[in-house]
Amino acid sequence: MSNKKIAFIGAGNMATAIIDGMLRNKTKEPSLIYVYDLDHAKLEIMQKKNINISASACEAVENSDIIVLAVKPQNYEEVLVGIKDVVTKQKIFVSIAAGISTGYVTRTLETACPVVRVMPNTPLLLGYGATAMCRPESISDEDFNEIYNMFALSGEVCLFPESKMNEVISINGSSPAYFYLFALAMREYAEEVGFDGDTALKLIAKTLEGSAHMITESGDSLETLIQKVSSKGGTTIAALDAMKAKGVTEAIKEGMVACTKRAEELGK
Repeated sequence: MSNKKIAFIGAGNMATAIIDGMLRNKTKEPSLIYVYDLDHAKLEIMQKKNINISASACEAVENSDIIVLAVKPQNYEEVLVGIKDVVTKQKIFVSIAAGISTGYVTRTLETACPVVRVMPNTPLLLGYGATAMCRPESISDEDFNEIYNMFALSGEVCLFPESKMNEVISINGSSPAYFYLFALAMREYAEEVGFDGDTALKLIAKTLEGSAHMITESGDSLETLIQKVSSKGGTTIAALDAMKAKGVTEAIKEGMVACTKRAEELGK
């Protein structure tokens, strides 16, 4: 267990998920975690976990070795400008906001400190996260491994070059919403034909879960998995043909392109 002190600027869902993962797995003592947020209700929740509550973002930064920037992209400039006077090259920053580059963080801080860019997703809250991460050259193996494990405690972590960190948002960061939309459409159809929505949703959710396991554990390609469910002239083929006729595949890809474009706009 490392004695590095970690601060979280922002105490929302993502910060909570990361902190709970560390506490649950006993990889970090509450006394080594600091949190600052404008929302006092969120701080009270953290205080009940015996986590240090900071009076300001600057205080959190000064007391910590690693600082997780868990605020929205629109608030980054305000936060970074507000803390830059207490930042040194020894501080390590973790950025989890869509579209915000490591260069933007160091330029705004006016300090060449290491910045680890991370794109987690909301299933992290339940320990099933899918996190994309970019390692900077200026960080030690020990420090990077600590940050890597912060996210690996709550799911899968994959490394990418920063040039792919905007594009990966559409693959893991935003993509849970695609599946929720698909599940919503399925539940709505079930209700339209007379099923209880909650009962239908249990079947839908379990099918999504089982399908994910088939992707990762069956050894079959996606094309083979589709083929195995699709008997010639059967019901599944009829459904897939109707969906293809409506351009479902193209619509998904267009949505992912729009996601990447918006990430690039947020980073400007």
